[in-house]
Amino acid sequence: MKASENEELLFVPLGGAGEIGMNLSLYGYGPPGAHRWLMVDCGVTFGGDGIPGTDVMMPNASFIAEQRENLAGLVLTHAHEDHLGAVPYLWPQLQCPVYATAFTLAILRRKLEERGLLERVQPTLIPPDGKFTVGPFNLEMIGVTHSIPEAHSVAIRTRAGTVVHSGDWKLDPEPVVGPASDEAALSALGDAGVLAFVCDSTNVFNAGKTGSEGAILSELTRLVAACSQRVVVTCFATNIARLHTIGQVAQATGRDVVMAGASLKRNYVAARECGYLGNLPRFQDEAVCRKLARKRTLLVCTGGQGERRAALSRIAQGAHPYLALERGDAVLFSSRVIPGNEPSVGRLHNALLRLGVELITHRDGMIHVSGHPAREDLTQMYRLIRPQVALPVHGELRHMLEHAKLARTLNVKEAIVAENGTIVRLAPGSACVVDHVPVGRMSLEGNRPVAADSEIVRGRLKALDNGTVFTTVVLDRAARIVQDVHLSSIGLLEQTETQIVEAIRLSVREAVADLPSARYADDDAVRGAVRIAVRRVTRRFIEKRPVVHVHIVRT
Repeated sequence: MKASENEELLFVPLGGAGEIGMNLSLYGYGPPGAHRWLMVDCGVTFGGDGIPGTDVMMPNASFIAEQRENLAGLVLTHAHEDHLGAVPYLWPQLQCPVYATAFTLAILRRKLEERGLLERVQPTLIPPDGKFTVGPFNLEMIGVTHSIPEAHSVAIRTRAGTVVHSGDWKLDPEPVVGPASDEAALSALGDAGVLAFVCDSTNVFNAGKTGSEGAILSELTRLVAACSQRVVVTCFATNIARLHTIGQVAQATGRDVVMAGASLKRNYVAARECGYLGNLPRFQDEAVCRKLARKRTLLVCTGGQGERRAALSRIAQGAHPYLALERGDAVLFSSRVIPGNEPSVGRLHNALLRLGVELITHRDGMIHVSGHPAREDLTQMYRLIRPQVALPVHGELRHMLEHAKLARTLNVKEAIVAENGTIVRLAPGSACVVDHVPVGRMSLEGNRPVAADSEIVRGRLKALDNGTVFTTVVLDRAARIVQDVHLSSIGLLEQTETQIVEAIRLSVREAVADLPSARYADDDAVRGAVRIAVRRVTRRFIEKRPVVHVHIVRT
């Protein structure tokens, strides 16, 4: 049955389009102003140096949260953090059904349980390669190879046409964990007709094909066998295929595998529960590491991106309760550096080198392969899918523009580059951009998400740049200062800078004395005068405008 003329199909990315990570895509179907919505993925990205104290960022989902009664459901393509990590934080705003396959649910349930949400969310299990309906959307999960079990593309069928949402994928003849991508099912979709293909752009600049996970076993084995002492391998915590490979390397080199890092342990347990990694010896907990011979130990841990609280960073700083590295040990980085993380990874490398540790990276051999498609893989996928419209996602703008250029060379009629917040109408008529919606980022502050441009974050950044001064003034009934002005500061003044402190106290006294009598009783007026006085002095002496907190005591 064809769609009526007043029904339209929309695509709206709120995250992951114009950036790598933090994926959140919306599909809307129905009459204008009365769409039902499907969400695909709801992920996080990791905070960089731009916002200190923030480790996790996620999309601002207010556009769909404000109309959550029309949100039919959320489908998760796989269990990577940049595709499901925001669910425990954003679901209370969304309150929609959640659908995923067994391994993805095993990961998600643990996150929901930590937040006390498991009973409220009650996610729905769908079988791999399953078909199901969410609102007006008929969905089919198509198995694809990635670095994690049960990764899927999603065929989204409506009366206006079929959209294929790729998720993360590659074409790998030796996937190690799980089956190869279901090219027959993808080709069948192409035969039936695909309106639009929303596709991963991560490796569009990489010529040829992405390497196979199975191809790195021999090189990892060679490098580990050449090490005489303790070896640490760091990889992404959710790279279950790499954990399998590391387990094989340990077997081949006669080493015991020890795990370090809470997220790594959670993912390992979930994989075992779902039938993965079962043909390998069990990985041991880090607490047993002291009892193992250094030359027989292969430690796998998180933190290869330089995350300050991850296991490897704590080891490098000598702050881990069980693990330490010595001269002659080796650290093997079996992961790529996520764009933007170069400074933190560089600091980690330097800390390890100070310990006399040998670093083994991609320059020393083929020790990592991506889970994303290179140009030849993309070309092959487009020949299978044969869409009318290409919509690049999962990439920075430069990736998406290059992806669109490639799609046009493959006879795709239209290629639209739509960054976060863009509303693309896919049908009826030719695909086009019709509007934009507000987007942004949420920062995980403690255990709650707040807008990245909120007063909390802006205040922290301002305090970081200019320092903070705390001022207490004690006033009598006539608004005269009757005790010494008390001052303390954070990140602004040295204890020896008494000249500046005394200048501030004098300026505060003069500012309060100069207030009109009608404003003596107004605490806000007094605070304002004190703030101006403090900033006037600090600007004159040290060219800083600190955050000033004023406490007033009236006697």
